[in-house]
Amino acid sequence: MQRPTNIQLIGNEVAILWDDGAESYFPAEFLRANSPSAENIGERDILGNQYGGDGPRQFPGVTVLGWEVVGTYAVRFEFSDRHRTGLYSFDYLRELAKRHP
Repeated sequence: MQRPTNIQLIGNEVAILWDDGAESYFPAEFLRANSPSAENIGERDILGNQYGGDGPRQFPGVTVLGWEVVGTYAVRFEFSDRHRTGLYSFDYLRELAKRHP
């Protein structure tokens, strides 16, 4: 697993430098839209019933206010719309970097 060595806010983008030398840049709105939180993507109970995940899909004007590294595997971002429950694993962030143009 690659790990970030530096995370910075540059304008309205989050820049991540990885320990393999790769760099990733994420607009705040893209990160917010791809939050892996149950609020954003929903969750299923033991019977397969879906709960949540039916909110907005676009977040115009949202900004990143801050972040914290969680353990040795994830980053939690705090957004201007008060969302802060998604844990972005390092692997998930690397996958998002492949999907972002």
